Amino acid sequence: MITSSDNSKLSLVRKLQARKWREREGAFVTEGEDLLEAGRAAGWEPREVLVPAGSGLAGDEVEPDLLDSISALGSGTRVIAVWAIPEGEPAAGAVYLHGVSDPGNVGTIVRTVAALSGGAAVIGPGSADPYSPKAVRATMGALFAAPPVRGGIDATATPRLALVAHGGEDLDGAIAGLIDMAGDGASPPTLCLGGERDGLPHDVVERCDAVATIPVRSGAESLNVAAAAAIGLQRISSLAAGGDG
Repeated sequence: MITSSDNSKLSLVRKLQARKWREREGAFVTEGEDLLEAGRAAGWEPREVLVPAGSGLAGDEVEPDLLDSISALGSGTRVIAVWAIPEGEPAAGAVYLHGVSDPGNVGTIVRTVAALSGGAAVIGPGSADPYSPKAVRATMGALFAAPPVRGGIDATATPRLALVAHGGEDLDGAIAGLIDMAGDGASPPTLCLGGERDGLPHDVVERCDAVATIPVRSGAESLNVAAAAAIGLQRISSLAAGGDG
């Protein structure tokens, strides 16, 4: 049983709370049995599994107070697992995020991509780390099914659709036009979204094949970026499948 706070496995979990250490170690942390089960169900195997002593769970037993001390959750956890960050290319039909700095939004979008798209989220400059504790929790395990990757706009497939708060064309019309342009059997458009304050930078919009806006009621400023991603992905999925609902 692990009884020392200086144990190397506990030290690694503490370090992985910081982005620089996640990037250096190529690893991230999940907390809770549900995320451990989600990872294994998707064919992943953790590098480490830490459990409270006497819990009956499989893994390296840790003195319970010590395990609580390295948890990012205020209430503690029953399981902490360490996983390797995968390396890979994003699939077609991805979402591109540029300057989406809130990790909860990033994690929610990763979850939405897994549910509505056959692709992955490409995490561009200025965006939160999808493997941070808050983002990982927001994915609800979906990052194992559709691992997000880091990259610029060039890491995404064409055609690309920029979603902006104001001044774009009709969303369904833009999507339908891109699908027609790409032709039968082509990948669905990549949905590109920016941060809620600044939106997409001009140079990213220029790399897109169409620019669209989701209409909102008079007096409403804009949608949350995660909500906008869900609407955009649903419309892409529906129209790519030949539907209109």
